[in-house]
Amino acid sequence: MSTLHPFRSPQGAHVLLVDGSRIYDVDEKGFEQALTGSVSIGLRQATQNNCIDEAPYQPGGLRALSLNITQGCNMSCSYCYADEGRFGAHSRLMSVETARKAAERFIAQVPPGQDAMLGYMGGEPFLNSRVLHEVTHFAAESAAQKNIALRFSVTTNGTLLRDEDVALLGDYPFSVAVSLDGGRATNDLQRRMRGGHSAYDRIIAGIGKLMSAPRRPRHISLRATVTPRSGDLVQMLEDMVALGVDEAGFAPALVSPDPKDSFQAADFEKLLTGLIACGERAREALLSRRRYPFSNFETALGEIHRGSHRPYPCGAAAGYASVSAEEGLFGCHRAIDDPAFAIGSLDEGTDRDAQRTFLTERHVLRQEPYRTCWARFLCGGGCHQEVLARGRVGCDYIRGWLEFCLSSYAVLSNRIPAYFDAPESYFDTETLEQNQ
Repeated sequence: MSTLHPFRSPQGAHVLLVDGSRIYDVDEKGFEQALTGSVSIGLRQATQNNCIDEAPYQPGGLRALSLNITQGCNMSCSYCYADEGRFGAHSRLMSVETARKAAERFIAQVPPGQDAMLGYMGGEPFLNSRVLHEVTHFAAESAAQKNIALRFSVTTNGTLLRDEDVALLGDYPFSVAVSLDGGRATNDLQRRMRGGHSAYDRIIAGIGKLMSAPRRPRHISLRATVTPRSGDLVQMLEDMVALGVDEAGFAPALVSPDPKDSFQAADFEKLLTGLIACGERAREALLSRRRYPFSNFETALGEIHRGSHRPYPCGAAAGYASVSAEEGLFGCHRAIDDPAFAIGSLDEGTDRDAQRTFLTERHVLRQEPYRTCWARFLCGGGCHQEVLARGRVGCDYIRGWLEFCLSSYAVLSNRIPAYFDAPESYFDTETLEQNQ
């Protein structure tokens, strides 16, 4: 099992301590020692202090819950893993009663004074805007009574936003994620309205409403789903960043009803090349003190800086769960109605045994080949739903991207440490003038 990962950057030679995600600058002798599996005296003590063992996470209460309030969609994206939100069944809407019950029981188990997140998913959530509005008001009031700092999120295609919807998203602490695949040509290739006509103008109009609202949502992000048919990633990213949002990023399609829209082994090299080109653009912008909100890159830098290390890729079935329209409780919003992710129901509560079984089986140290992969505690083993559906088809791509991000972090942390100390003020003109 690898404990050290040597890598180089324009800054020099470095070693990543795998368990604990710490980076050490080393000389050439130290680099060679790490390559051969040996360690210097200075690193030997660190390698003996393991942070993660094979013990599975013991689930407690939930801190994040998503409601699949609409299991249906007004769009027909060719790559949709969720079958237009239906998850292999018929379209259905979550009732107000079910959504209120879910919110009430979620808030009841959050300790007073804690933070929590309530999200809305689909399909397209704004097909059921009445439920979204009513439950947001109800949940915010219930949380305030318990002194719980409740935040909200919604993932939407942006085509149905009304003025009253935008007002709600500004009145409460919402993070809004809008799906958009770059410019018109790229987006229309795979993201169309039901019936086949273009969705682009309607999505752009929705984003415009969010951006120009008198009370803007606290965070607006764009996410592009990338397939082997997607074009130039740099151009896709430029088209999204030009809209002035808080962040924009990519999610490669690994699970799709149409094989031509999901990445195969031969496709990942092109994907990695494009992603690194975007990362290089973002890195140069940071060095010039220009905000370039490429979320894949910024998130990776933040995780590396914090020394994040984890045996799971996310909080699925641990601190996070998702409720189906029919009151089922599942470990992930990507796996609604999937028995492998079932962890209870609203009426029966959380099935702790099902949670423990899931978390035991999905622990990264119980997965091959991740037991011996140097990136295992940075990626946590990859998306559970994608791995169970496709296997580990993209590991080389993930390692290549993380290698680039480690190298970039080594350069940026040396040349612009102020960015990591206070990212927002780093871009502030007044602060910049004071530091010059």
